[in-house]
Amino acid sequence: LKYLPENRVLPFGMKDNFWEMGATGPCGPCTEIHYDRIGNRFVPERVNADLPDLVEIWNLVFIQFNREPDSSLRLLPAKSVDTGMGFERLTSVLQDVDSNYDTDVFKGIFDAIQEIDGAAPGPQGRDYVLRRVCRRAVVYGREKLGAGKDKQPFLYKLVPAVVQGFGDAFPELKKEGNFEKVQKIIKDEEILFNKTLQNGIKTFKKAASNLKEGDTLNGAICANLLTTYGFPIDLTTLMAEEKGILIDEDGFKQAMKVHSEVSKKTSDSGGMKLKLEAEQVAIIKQKNIAVTDDSAKYEWTSTGSGPKCKASVKAIYLGKADFEEKAGTGTTCGLLLDSTNFYAEQGGQIYDVGTITTPSGVFTVEDCQVAAGYVLHIGKVTSGSMSVGQACEATVDYARRSLIAKNHTATHLLNFALREVLKKDVDQKGSLVQPNRFRFDFSSDKGMKVKQIATVEGLVAKQVESKYEVYRRPTQLDDAKKINGLRAVFGEKYPDPVTVVSVGADVEQILKEPDSNKWTNFSIEFCGGTHVKNSKEIENFVIVSESSIAAGIRRIEALTGPAASKSLKLGKEVKSTVESFGKYNDMVKITEAVSIIDEKLAKKKGGDEGGEELPYDVRDWLQQQREMLMAKRKKLHKAGGDQAKGASLDAAKQLAEEINKSESKFAVAKLDAQGNVSIMNAAITAFQKISPGVPFMCLSEVKAGGKMAAIAVVPKELATKLSAKVWLSETLKQCGGKGGGRDFRAQGASKDSTNIAAAIEFARKMAQESLK
Repeated sequence: LKYLPENRVLPFGMKDNFWEMGATGPCGPCTEIHYDRIGNRFVPERVNADLPDLVEIWNLVFIQFNREPDSSLRLLPAKSVDTGMGFERLTSVLQDVDSNYDTDVFKGIFDAIQEIDGAAPGPQGRDYVLRRVCRRAVVYGREKLGAGKDKQPFLYKLVPAVVQGFGDAFPELKKEGNFEKVQKIIKDEEILFNKTLQNGIKTFKKAASNLKEGDTLNGAICANLLTTYGFPIDLTTLMAEEKGILIDEDGFKQAMKVHSEVSKKTSDSGGMKLKLEAEQVAIIKQKNIAVTDDSAKYEWTSTGSGPKCKASVKAIYLGKADFEEKAGTGTTCGLLLDSTNFYAEQGGQIYDVGTITTPSGVFTVEDCQVAAGYVLHIGKVTSGSMSVGQACEATVDYARRSLIAKNHTATHLLNFALREVLKKDVDQKGSLVQPNRFRFDFSSDKGMKVKQIATVEGLVAKQVESKYEVYRRPTQLDDAKKINGLRAVFGEKYPDPVTVVSVGADVEQILKEPDSNKWTNFSIEFCGGTHVKNSKEIENFVIVSESSIAAGIRRIEALTGPAASKSLKLGKEVKSTVESFGKYNDMVKITEAVSIIDEKLAKKKGGDEGGEELPYDVRDWLQQQREMLMAKRKKLHKAGGDQAKGASLDAAKQLAEEINKSESKFAVAKLDAQGNVSIMNAAITAFQKISPGVPFMCLSEVKAGGKMAAIAVVPKELATKLSAKVWLSETLKQCGGKGGGRDFRAQGASKDSTNIAAAIEFARKMAQESLK
């Protein structure tokens, strides 16, 4: 030791001094700096004892292992040190206060909480991370500080206090529009969480109600709180600590492992997953393998053809740290070549597929990924063998890439059109470009209207019909950023030089006068993907869905080329079929029409060629047609019901009068009540007013041979002779139905009224025998 006395350096085991990022990944031992808030004492026994007076303020992690899926540790070829300081803790030390929450970092925020709910805090206590932070704050604010007692969002009201306290350090918070955007995102997230929060808290409290202080909460319950209600384990732990109960951490981990395996089985398409990470890249560099030259990926014809690429096999990767010199038939592996014409998945564009051929075998490429400049061709040796050092030819499925290119260029045109229609509210948040379709995520506070979607489709169609040339040019990043009207993905890091892709305007001309307003009339973006040569190659464009995927984020899914043509054709056919439905005035036909529309609306995505989905505007039109038919059916049903009610009441009254004249001891009748129980009850009431002391059973079909309802009533003084429950049940058995109730009133039904005449005859004979 050079700077510290030996007694100030304390050894601990893996439980306290071994850092891991998760179940798998880089990890290693760590050294921590702890600070004694009281001072002038030596209390090593209080270190790592989770006491507020002796806190960890700094951590240095020696990243030297990788935790494997089987929980084993493997040495990393390249080691590093990761340092992390607790900003709030260090601030509390510098300001000599007992808690992070007593520092001026939080003072303004807590003052705002007081203004919101009149409660004062006591002395105690990439996207998913933000969600966890927000949700923990919501639960803590409600359960501990009494905020949001009316179950209304409250967290977003703290934004002004945060901006005031941190705006100078983070000037983007003060940028125009960001303040309101942050408030809305937090408010929307809290509203979303509120839907499950109360149920989650109830579930926790119910589970904890039978536990006393010192007991342990079942790990499976903790896992359920996370997977069902969105409660992170640290939030559940916080709630448990307040009640003095412990968490079954091992049980939680096991339950989450089972949940993860089930989820993986549900989502995994099978096959071996190969991926180059830091460890594999380090091994490749140790082999002195140069990064892959993939410039040939741009040497092709966007209508669907291109040359083969001559290369050599530099490495064969089998997974983990396993690199081999040779792979035989049937082996799933990854090939590294010195050069390639394959496009590796990146920038939202899916990978190329194809084949790699050597003198000794054929390799089918099913996936293609890139890491640190190394392009990994993933697939299977389908015949012969592959060996390191062999010459090879790489052949891309250019017909498939042609479909991808149509969709990729269309994402640029869609991005441009959205900006025109929704104005400044739009920022691209991601995309996925596939052969059969593409999706485009963008920022927007609310869903698009049908007219807006139609306008967007029109703008894209106009650019397609304009037969714009598509230009791509590597450009110095600083020069490219000066282009007026340029679109880029928020938060994305771009290389220098960066590739500028323009639809309709020559990049050379753009760079001569980058600040010209005329460039705002064209789609201009940073992009390293593969595109069509001319916008006319897109052929057709159709939006098939627009939906929300997160707070403030919308997603459009669309088709181009043959898939769009098929979708448009399908839309015309469906409209042609459904347009005649509006003329229907018959209940049966309308019901059948609604079923047909539901079937059309249920059409899902097709295969690789797509085209099995309806255009968005047709789906919306179908929904309107359905609503119109449902309204008409309701009106007809009411009219039919009124008619049936009148006929049933008249029939019941007439029957009662006839019974009084004939002095019959019972009555059984079939009513035209359409199986409507409320109408049948009304008929029974009408019958009893005229003939109150007579047992009465009425039966009614929904339609001939279809469902049937039945009700029986027997005066209490006669129920010992003729039980309404037995009478009805035995009668319905004749039609395969059943019923229940009491001796003086029973009700039942049958799915088949074919034998209703026989049932009526049975009911009459049974009543006659019972009432002798």
